[in-house]
Amino acid sequence: MVHGKSAETLLELRNISFSYRMRKGDRLLVFNDLSMVISYAEFIGIAGPSGCGKSTLLRIMAGLLKPDSGEVYFRGGPLNNPDPRISMVFQNPTLLPWYTVIKNVMLGLIHEKGLTDREKEERARAFLDMMGLIGFENAYPAELSGGMRQRVAIARALVSHPDLLLMDEPFSNLDQLTAITLRREIENLWLNQILPISSIVLVSHDIEELVEISDKIIVLTSRPSRVAGVINIDLKRPRSRRSQEFYEYVDDVYTLLS
Repeated sequence: MVHGKSAETLLELRNISFSYRMRKGDRLLVFNDLSMVISYAEFIGIAGPSGCGKSTLLRIMAGLLKPDSGEVYFRGGPLNNPDPRISMVFQNPTLLPWYTVIKNVMLGLIHEKGLTDREKEERARAFLDMMGLIGFENAYPAELSGGMRQRVAIARALVSHPDLLLMDEPFSNLDQLTAITLRREIENLWLNQILPISSIVLVSHDIEELVEISDKIIVLTSRPSRVAGVINIDLKRPRSRRSQEFYEYVDDVYTLLS
């Protein structure tokens, strides 16, 4: 990938451990001494068994959760709180039902003190256009299909021009055709450098989806999670799910998962 800076570290997890406090006071250990590097201009897939902490990992990368020990570094400095240069898209689009589509997208610009309301609206409109939603600016979330609501959530995540986009199973609640279309659009916008982001991290249960879209797949073990292995996907894009090489990569991921 040639997206400006290559191989420079954008985000790094150094020896992080994390546990959840259970109701009875015991702790559930999710990660123990986990390290990981996300470089500039990478599309990273993350796979792992159910319950291994993939969503928790993204929340730590976003600064939404603090590890019990270890360090998170973003652009060379410690990440202790959410940073507007890191955006996240959740499995279920978290839109405010009482806001119109354009107002929901403008929420992504809440930290942009230097922009007028008019400039915010223009930027939000540009991202709605990119996601194929022009004409729906004044609709409310309840009036949209699931796929359209997810497009609004993605537009809101992108409107702040983040360096890093974290996506937690963003296509899993969509019907197959909508999921394929949206995945291809994200990939094309990324490849053609239309998206303002440097790197994307995608968590998915769908291994074929990860092989189709990622430069690299990080496979996690079951809890307490560590990195089972990293697979670099060296296939020309757009990738064909029918090719022999494609399925060799899929097999490699399943081998690490088992």
